[in-house]
Amino acid sequence: MTKLMFKGKGILGKQLVKPRLKSQVRCLTNGDPKSDYDVIIVGGGHNGLVASAYLSKAGLSTAVLERRHVIGGAAVTEEIVPGYKFSRASYVLSLLRPQIFQDLKLKEHGLKVYLRDPSSYTPIRKDLRKEGGPRSLTLGMCGKKNHEEISKFSPKDAESYVKYEHELEKFVEAVDPLLDHAPINMNELAEASLFQKMAILRKNWHLVKAGKIVGPVANSFYELMTAPTTKILDKWFESEPLKATLATDSCIGAMISPDTPGSGYVLLHHVMGELEGIRGAWGYPEGGMGAVSRAIANSALAEGAHIFTNKEVSAITTSPTGGASGVKLADGTQLTAKLVLSNATPEVTFNRLMKESADVPSEFRTHLANIDYNSPVCKINVAINKLPNFEADPNVGDGPMPHHRCTIHLNCEKSEMITEAYQDAVNGTYSKNPMIEMTIPSSLDNTLAPPGHHVCLMFTQYAPYTLKNGTWDEQTKEDYANTVFDAVEKYAPGFKDSIVGKEVLPPPELERVFGLTGGNIFHGSMSLDQLYMTRPTTMSVAPTTPVKNLLICGSGAHPGGGVMGAPGRIAAQHAVQLLGAKWMHS
Repeated sequence: MTKLMFKGKGILGKQLVKPRLKSQVRCLTNGDPKSDYDVIIVGGGHNGLVASAYLSKAGLSTAVLERRHVIGGAAVTEEIVPGYKFSRASYVLSLLRPQIFQDLKLKEHGLKVYLRDPSSYTPIRKDLRKEGGPRSLTLGMCGKKNHEEISKFSPKDAESYVKYEHELEKFVEAVDPLLDHAPINMNELAEASLFQKMAILRKNWHLVKAGKIVGPVANSFYELMTAPTTKILDKWFESEPLKATLATDSCIGAMISPDTPGSGYVLLHHVMGELEGIRGAWGYPEGGMGAVSRAIANSALAEGAHIFTNKEVSAITTSPTGGASGVKLADGTQLTAKLVLSNATPEVTFNRLMKESADVPSEFRTHLANIDYNSPVCKINVAINKLPNFEADPNVGDGPMPHHRCTIHLNCEKSEMITEAYQDAVNGTYSKNPMIEMTIPSSLDNTLAPPGHHVCLMFTQYAPYTLKNGTWDEQTKEDYANTVFDAVEKYAPGFKDSIVGKEVLPPPELERVFGLTGGNIFHGSMSLDQLYMTRPTTMSVAPTTPVKNLLICGSGAHPGGGVMGAPGRIAAQHAVQLLGAKWMHS
């Protein structure tokens, strides 16, 4: 992803491998769960783990029940090809909230992150270059270098970029406080007395602060939130591939194009992160994304949480008087709890785990049916025996070059290329020239692959869940992978010969493996109609649900997707209040 910085044969031969399911975080709590807890959390994704850490700090007995053999949900490290450790789904870190880093002491619990600088690299394919023109665009933390890089395409854009970053930083500054608080409940506000309204206002004073920040640029902020990204970028810049490189953040993980109204929010969402106090910085956790989940789990375990793997929840149970009362496991074991938190998607939570429950209002089920879970993503994990050698910037020596540490944007020289790739998906086929975001975390972290070898992670789109002609069978996955690899080959000749093994995860596989409804990495589209107090629906304000004693703590709740931890922390705060415990933080 593009991140703005605000201040021969392999050792095994080529193969499409089935995962060995060897991972870095296995059973964490010995034995079986107790029969009763204060809180049971369904699903051991990073948000559920965050919630468990805070709840345990508050003195509440808490159990996390994970279906798979490994915790972390989509933030996992798994050895797909023997000797190569992959961030199998999510693949880069920035959005995890700074307060969570601090409260849960994640560094003390083993989390080490390699900051990336530069952050993005867009090579220009030979047939798309003007004779004597620039060969690539590299962006990072250094304003001077960014100015030099952009000036190769347009001196005017180099000046505009500084102003663009400044305005976007203002937007981020305004929205940022909203990410750590539950949405305001407008129904509650409407029915409150004057005294109660004042109390609600004090509780949500961050909204007033946000309004003061965004006020001077309110018109521009409104435009960003509602307009197509192409319209926004056309106002600022004249050159490609700068506009296309920036536009990728507006549609990454979303079944939209930069031409879609409202795509600007997705762009904003992806530049709201922070690492080491640097706004917009992204990095690779040592040991892969599973190391993030492991550090959170270690923090929770230190506070007394019980975390179990291979414990599939088959149903959320309810009491005769109404409301969630616990869970039933796939082996028939029943556990009780005062509160249940679900880290699963809203679809899984209410229509699978509570399929027959009369406690879920029929009107709410109607609302749930309208959640958009469309996904454009096919994640491809590739083991390679040498670094890609980009024709635009040939390798010098055997070691990684700066651009190998970046998010590498391919088929992104022009915004219209992204739109054309999207249009293929609209027509029911995978993209003929897919948008590719490639990362090589082993360029900074040598724990992930054998010496001289690397793991190459490809986040590609557009690959619709349902194909007009055919299904995502093994042959279709192989054909799509070859389409992606052929595209890479045009930028880095010899790439295909370097492949040791691979795994192809189109939307149905992302759903099957990680429980992501529709393969959607955000637990539901991040469109304007599914944000803040309408996430997941207009009928309930997350983390609360229409079912008493049941909260949602996953990305289907505010503020949405990405490895943020915020939905888990917000749900834990609400649970602590409901149970009369004391909120504990650093």
